[in-house]
Formats: sequence, structure tokens, C-alpha cells
Amino acid sequence: APKLFEAIAVTVVPRLGEFNSQGLANTAWAFACGNRLESWQVESIFERLVNDAATFDVVHLCQVYQFALYVMVTHPQIEVLASSLKVRNLRDLYVRQLLPRPSRLQHDVSVALIQCGWTHEVEHVTEEGLSLDLARPTSKHAVEVDGPRHFLREVGSGCLVENGSTRLKSRLLAALGWKVAHVRFDEWDTLETGAAKRLYLEAKLAVFS
Repeated sequence: APKLFEAIAVTVVPRLGEFNSQGLANTAWAFACGNRLESWQVESIFERLVNDAATFDVVHLCQVYQFALYVMVTHPQIEVLASSLKVRNLRDLYVRQLLPRPSRLQHDVSVALIQCGWTHEVEHVTEEGLSLDLARPTSKHAVEVDGPRHFLREVGSGCLVENGSTRLKSRLLAALGWKVAHVRFDEWDTLETGAAKRLYLEAKLAVFS
């Protein structure tokens, strides 16, 4: 996959002028998820995003914001371009589109964590606009409850692997100083007793030690 992204970037970036707003936003977001761009490629994409900013709808602006955040974290020398996109306005728009709907799984994990003594906020939104399922903002510790929508099934092996958006979010949180423990739905579903869930969570929380 990394080599595929690199090959696509070499071909696509010089032809960005041929893309419509949807194609441009989708491409920028996909490259952020893939994390395989050289600085000159990032600059080329950003320049086109700035030029076409007025043509994006809400969905595409949310993708543009995620790309801008990725750039500010991974290519801070290009932040001057990010400022030209009025990133703060994009952040506010992005946050307004967040519709937290805690799942039954998230609720169950939250209750079990409290029983373990790990109190937390539910659906905390960071300063950058990233939503965290269960968090301790002061220490920048969080537990993400990863349901089926966070995964894809790998061709061939059939194994579940994190999808691009989940990987991007994890990468951004790490770069912003957060430590995150992940509770996977397929692991949680195998735990039949409260004791088993407690032992599982204690092992997960060890990442914060």
C-alpha cells in the first residue's frame, strides 16, 4: 500500500488542475490517511485547496479540515498555507458536524472503566476538534471503543485491519500528545464475565503507566 500511494501521488499531484471539488477533497483526505506525501506534493494540494475553497460543500470542507490538520501536524513548515484556509473556521464547521451517538458497546466499556476506578469524560472534543469516546483531558489519556465501522477485512487473510480514517485519527492524536488505548469490539465480545472485562481493561490501561 505505501508504494501504491507513492506511485499515485507522483501521477496525480501534477494533474490536480483537472479535478473537481469533490475529487480534490477526496484525494486530499485519502492522502492524509495514507500518510505518503512529500512536502512539495502537500504544497501543491494545499495551493489548489486554497484556490477552490469557495466551491466545497460541507462534507468536502470537513475532509479539507482533516487534511489541513494532518499538514499542520506532519508538515509544520507549511502552516502558512493552512492559515490561508481559515482553519479555525473549518474546525468549528467540522465540530458542528460531529453527532455523538454513544453505542451500547461504548456505554458498557465506560461502566466497566468506572468500576476499575478510571473515571472519564464521554465524547470529549479536543481543541483541534477530534472526538474521543472516553477521555481524561488533563492527562491527555483516552480510550477509544472501536466498533465494526473502524475496520476493513483484509483481502486474502480475512483479518480485520483498521481503516484509513481510524489510522489517521490515531496518528493525529499521537502527534498532539495523546496516549490512546483501543478497545476492539471483537475482543470485547469474547469477554463473558465482569472479572474478564476488568482484567482486559487493566491490561489496556497499562499504556498510561
